Amino acid sequence: MQYRKFGRTGWPVSELGYGMWGMGSWSGSDDEDSLRSLQLAADLGCNFFDTAYVYGEGRSEALLGKLVRANPDKKLYTATKIPPKNMAYPTLPEYTLDECYPPDHIEEFLHKSLKNAGLDRFDLLQIHTWSDDWTNDNSWSDALDDMKRQGLIGACGISINRWEPWNGVKAVKSGKMDSVQVIYNIFDQNPEDQLFHACEEMDVAVIARVPFDEGTLTGTLTKETTFPADDWRSGYFTKENLIPSVERAEALRPLIPDGSSMPEMALRFILSHSAVSTIIPGMRKPNHVEGNIAASDAGPLSTQLIEDLRPHRWVRKPAPWSD
Repeated sequence: MQYRKFGRTGWPVSELGYGMWGMGSWSGSDDEDSLRSLQLAADLGCNFFDTAYVYGEGRSEALLGKLVRANPDKKLYTATKIPPKNMAYPTLPEYTLDECYPPDHIEEFLHKSLKNAGLDRFDLLQIHTWSDDWTNDNSWSDALDDMKRQGLIGACGISINRWEPWNGVKAVKSGKMDSVQVIYNIFDQNPEDQLFHACEEMDVAVIARVPFDEGTLTGTLTKETTFPADDWRSGYFTKENLIPSVERAEALRPLIPDGSSMPEMALRFILSHSAVSTIIPGMRKPNHVEGNIAASDAGPLSTQLIEDLRPHRWVRKPAPWSD
């Protein structure tokens, strides 16, 4: 496992972090399997774990707390997210800051999350949805700064809405945050346009999420793939999205290096950008952990392969099925 500096915090975080959404609320999740996978990741050098209150309404946070308590000799960086007060995802332009993140709401849910996890503090607290229109309002940032002073959190950040990397540049340049979480993968290369430059300029950490495009870039989905009705992916992978996603993934197969795989290529593409601090793939099974963490040791892709992947950029706009 290789490590990178987490922006201006200076934390040495593993290139391959751990995204804990799937084990909180996706179908087929089993807590014992999840804990085994989490422990294996920690044993293999993963030290950054990202969760959120809404991932099973505290279920995922509770698993993270168990992992931390089981590893008192390891420094595991804990990150969670505060849901919007209106519980609406994503944030729409008409939503006000008071509707989504008034200071008392931020404080209330931080304490709920701490209780769920059984922890005294989180290393990173993130606002789960974002609008750059809120940047100049100091109420949210003052609340987060107060939580830092109390020792309840070590750093703060935002999670940027799907396919809106531009809707966070102003916040990064404001100097009010320590990290941004954004979708970045072979298809979603848009953060390179503006966001990554701002983050490098301000020494703000970048958490790359959805490295496999919710599963497309694992190469395991087909045009006939279905998900249980209670699984979030059943609404995301409508035919409108599933079919073109699978077709685009299939077009990548001739580019996979010998002895590699599509998931490894997807992760190494992300690690090839210096602005990225850590990637948080979802890993619910031990074999997922072993395969993904191996990508860190394999290193960045060749310059030529990066260039060959550039034409596979897919510019998308939010749709009703993409919430």
